[in-house]
Formats: sequence, structure tokens, C-alpha cells
Amino acid sequence: MAVEQDMLIAVEPVKTQTLQLANTNPLYPDFSTSSNNIQIDKTKPLWHNYFLCGFKGIQEHFGLSNLTGMNCLVDGNIPPSSGLSSSSALVCCAGLVTLTVLGMNLSKVELAEICAKSERYIGTEGGGMDQSISFLAEEGTAKLIEFSPLRATDVKLPSGAVFVIANSCVEMNKAATSHFNIRVMECRLAAKLLAKYRGLQWGKVLRLEEVQTKLGVSLEEMLWITEDALHPEPYSPEEVCRCLGISLQELRTQILSPTTQDVPIFKLYQRAKHVYSEAARVLQFKKICEEAPDDTVQLLGELMNQSHASCRDMYECSCPELDQLVDICRKFGAQGSRLTGAGWGGCTVSLVPADKLTSFLANVHQAYYQRNNRNLTFEKQSLFATKPGGGALVFLEA
Repeated sequence: MAVEQDMLIAVEPVKTQTLQLANTNPLYPDFSTSSNNIQIDKTKPLWHNYFLCGFKGIQEHFGLSNLTGMNCLVDGNIPPSSGLSSSSALVCCAGLVTLTVLGMNLSKVELAEICAKSERYIGTEGGGMDQSISFLAEEGTAKLIEFSPLRATDVKLPSGAVFVIANSCVEMNKAATSHFNIRVMECRLAAKLLAKYRGLQWGKVLRLEEVQTKLGVSLEEMLWITEDALHPEPYSPEEVCRCLGISLQELRTQILSPTTQDVPIFKLYQRAKHVYSEAARVLQFKKICEEAPDDTVQLLGELMNQSHASCRDMYECSCPELDQLVDICRKFGAQGSRLTGAGWGGCTVSLVPADKLTSFLANVHQAYYQRNNRNLTFEKQSLFATKPGGGALVFLEA
């Protein structure tokens, strides 16, 4: 679901072919470049590069040259590197701004797909969930996002409980570290080994979901297949090569990405188990919301708790501060709490009964933020209740 925090860009088309970017936050310096020679430096995830991703995505989609210039002023209140998708919000906002200035039209789904693809110019092998909800979100309802083809289904959340976001204050910039891309590669290798084990053509397989679709089995069955096909001990690159019947050179040149060439071990079993079980929890969450039994909030909370345990132990994308914050949230009344976003820092999301909200916020503030000297960084946006907000909008000056 979309939170209420957002990214805003005020834009003025200009006659020159110059892209002029400014930010209301002095931490982010002004930037200017030619609108027809967009260079995105993957070695430095600077703020303006995310804008350039969205701009370039639209430019390339329509095959445009000689683009008009723009003066843009960016403002936002999404905490950066917190797992609340501030970078994707900027990419999507830039894409929407560029589309509008050019007078072109695309559906929300097309825009989401273009922005998901173009964010990879920054070097992060991300999926498309953040971009999809940025465009497809509707006020008052959560969304189940599915891919290939991209679609979003309304999920009515239970009344009587609220979601509370709490920032661990550990920043995690996906584009500046390799953890994220290593997980993408581990899932890719696991998918290839599972596909080969079941006699599928594994060469073109990139995602675990493709193996399930090609076999036509349930997520539960995929968990059993994973138990049979993969072992819990980590795989060396040499063992991956033996399993696939390829050379180390082929693995490096044809499968591994530049950032994963030197990874010594791959935990394929753990990553596959996490992905398939997490997908099953998502569908279970939706089913409980639809059936709305008396203990809905408790059941949803249990799924969130299982999810965090799997993120921590099987996908290993948590960190000590997130684990501590999750424990504190549960201690003070959350029915469920888990990390949100890519992990390794950023925020937790907790499901809290509405009648416990006031005491919950006060207790968590004291136990995590005051006790750990995080009060210096504590702002309103570090701990807040939220409800599903709307997606991206364009306001035109009359």
C-alpha cells in the first residue's frame, strides 16, 4: 500500500535542451545536464541519477531525441534509505513528469513497468513492486501485486487495526551495497538448479516463479521440490557449475552479474525456501482478509511474524536493530511486526489494534528511540500510523 508521505516535483518546460534539477533539501546539490545526453553513473547513487532513470526510461520507450529541457524542483518527505521506496518514488515521479511535459500518454501499468525497468540503470536489480504501487495505489485499500502480466487486486484490510511504520534509523542504500544484488543472483541460481532437477530447459530461467509456473504446481509443492533438489549447505561456484554441467568461465560470463563475480558461496536452499514460503504467506494474508474471521488481526499478525523470521533466518536481510525494533513492537501490543523494504536497515511495519495505538506509540518511542540515543535523529517520520493512500497524480496549473 502507498503511505501518505510523498515525493513532489514542480516542473517548467523550457526552450533550451537543458535539464535543470534542484532540491528543497540542501543535502542534495543542484544538478544540470543536456536533456539529449543522459549519463547515469552506476558507481555513485547520487540523488539526481534517480531522476535521470525516470527521464531516460520515457525517452527510450518512445525512442525520442531532441528532447525539450525542463526546470525541476524536487521536494519530498519520505525518509531516504529507509525501505519506504524513496528512490522508486523519485524515479516514478520523474517518469510521470517527463511523460506529461512531452504530452504523451501511457497507462498506469505501462508507466510502472517502464519505471521498474529504468531504475535498474542505477545498478540495482530490483523488481517492480514499488513502482507498481506508486502508480496503482488507491486510497482506502491495499493491493495484491502480481507480475507477468502486471496487475493489482484490491485487498480490504481489517477495521479495528492500524499499520504503524517505525524507522530503525539504520540507513540502507540498495545501490551502494552488493547484498541486494547477491540475493537476486542466489534466487536466479536456485531457479536454474530447480529447473534442471525437474528436467526443464534451465538456460533461460531467471526467476523462481517461472519454475513454479512451468511445472504448474502450488507454492507448497515447490517447497517440497526445494527440499528434494537443494541442500542446506552453501554452494560454491564450482558446485553450481557441476550441478548445471557448465564451466566456471560460462558461469561468470553468462549467468553472474558484474557485482556477483567474486561471491565465494551461494545459499540457494535458504533463498528458495524464503521466496516460495513468503509468496504463500502473501496469498494466505489476502485469503484471511477476504474471509474476515473473528481472529483476523491475530492471524494476519502471525503471518507477519513468520515473514520476519524467514527474512531474518532464511533470506538474511535483517539486521540487529531491526530485530530489536520488531521485538519491542511485539512487546508493546503489535499483533505482528516485520521489516519492510529491502531490509538490512530501514523500517518495520507493525499491525496494531486501534485501541492500543496511543500507548504503543509512546512505549515504542521510549524503548527504542529514547533509550538508544536515537532521539537526535528521531523525527515525526520515524514512527507513525498509516493507512492506504492514493497513487501518483499530476496537477496542471490553469
